[in-house]
Amino acid sequence: MAAAFAAALAVLGSPTGNVWAQDRSPVIDVSSGNPEMNAAIAKARGTLPAFWASYDAPKPSETGHSLKARFPKPGSGHEHIWMADVKKIGDGRYSGKFANVPRDLPGKKAGDAAEFKEADISDWMFMRNDKIVGGETIKPLLKSMPKADADALRARMESP
Repeated sequence: MAAAFAAALAVLGSPTGNVWAQDRSPVIDVSSGNPEMNAAIAKARGTLPAFWASYDAPKPSETGHSLKARFPKPGSGHEHIWMADVKKIGDGRYSGKFANVPRDLPGKKAGDAAEFKEADISDWMFMRNDKIVGGETIKPLLKSMPKADADALRARMESP
């Protein structure tokens, strides 16, 4: 069984708090049993409190809070996709807008709203001083990307 992962997301924050995503990210298929990706998801989920701390009280330099969520594909497997404009609904439920073009979710497109559960969160990220904070699932995908793209993305990443 495979899962599709959007490699990255170019998030641009505006002074009004609006977030716009530019879909330039490749979608990479990864086996659902991939130990490197599963470790990245576990690390991301384990560090979610850092995301929520910034989400609830962002510093002026912190924008573009996004979550990567897992959605079931028709048939079998899942697509993990970045969600922008994230909102807490309550009871472990969230809403957001697809920040990338869904590849395996028929009828869905970038910008469409969707709801998901806390259990479906596979990663998080935000921008701090134009650097990506979080984005653990991006790291295992870098080796599948063209070297120039991977190097450019690595240069934009920061540790939380």
